[in-house]
Amino acid sequence: MEAINGTLKGKREKSKGRKSAALLSVAEATPTFPFSLYTSHFPRTRPLLTERPARLAFDYAPDNSTPVRPSSSTITASADLAIPTVAASSRVADFKELLKPGISAFVVVTGIAGYLLGAPAGIDWLVLLGLIAGTALTAGGSGALNHVVEWRHDAKMERTKDRPIPTGRITAGVGLAYGLTLLGVGLVVLAATTNLLTVILALTTAVLYIAVYTPLKRVTAHNTFVGAIPGALPILGGYTAATGTFGPIGWVVFAILFLWQLPHFYALAWKYRDDYAAGGFVMLPNVDPTGKSTGRNAVIASLLLLVAGMLPTALGAAGWVYLVGMMGIGTAFTIPAFSFLARPTNARARRLMLISLLYVPMFFALVVIDFLLR
Repeated sequence: MEAINGTLKGKREKSKGRKSAALLSVAEATPTFPFSLYTSHFPRTRPLLTERPARLAFDYAPDNSTPVRPSSSTITASADLAIPTVAASSRVADFKELLKPGISAFVVVTGIAGYLLGAPAGIDWLVLLGLIAGTALTAGGSGALNHVVEWRHDAKMERTKDRPIPTGRITAGVGLAYGLTLLGVGLVVLAATTNLLTVILALTTAVLYIAVYTPLKRVTAHNTFVGAIPGALPILGGYTAATGTFGPIGWVVFAILFLWQLPHFYALAWKYRDDYAAGGFVMLPNVDPTGKSTGRNAVIASLLLLVAGMLPTALGAAGWVYLVGMMGIGTAFTIPAFSFLARPTNARARRLMLISLLYVPMFFALVVIDFLLR
């Protein structure tokens, strides 16, 4: 019996060797183009056969079924080629994340809107481009500094625990130097292309955001009112870049952005109230378990925003197209606010937040259209 088993085992091993050799020859003979075409359109998590001929050749030699390990030089060469590329791209992504690119883009857009509402006749492209570049740099620098100040609290929150500094991918010292450099360069660009008032507003925005609003998030549930000030100053800075003064229109556009932020951040804070509590932040929904105060504040802010959005036309800075459009989006903003007040739920908070995210691009589009129709 043992002899029979030994004979069968030997046959199976020989058959395995022949199959491995045949598989290798098929892999080497198969053209890669169809597979390349496929993988360019359909992502995958496992490598395809034609991407692994080297491994097959090393795992089983063509002559027999004895496994052969690749040499250390082959492994080292592959690692030297692959790892730096991955590390470099990951490093760039981490530094990009420190900029808070979504918020920075929002700040730049509002700055342009403020400039267009203040531009009396035509565009001074040097001023506008300088405003865009300087605002982007100062906003990105402020975002990086916010990462540095809050990284210990970010590490406790599910939504932010994977950020570059809490995970150790970037040190707090590097983030500090990065943020201060961007902020400084941005202020220099604004000073060279706009005016002193705009530079002061940009610096004030950074100081209020980093040194005042950020610590207050752990002290008072009404920190959103303070945080809305630096959030609204960039549009005022855009207006001052065009006019050199604050003016009634400047304060109106400041009010529009100030009021817009309240429902937006109340909805965000309600949706992530448990996460904020875990991070040690005191947001209004954390001290308002029923959601009534949060909903009431959102409704009041949305109604005031509806009125403020129409004031540029009343003051002669915008036309009828802008007015009709702002009446529409302002009214649309109040609907989910009232819905959230009636029954505060995560689903209704999410709906309010989504509407708020649409408001600013539509406001910007109306400002641009109105400017082109002058």
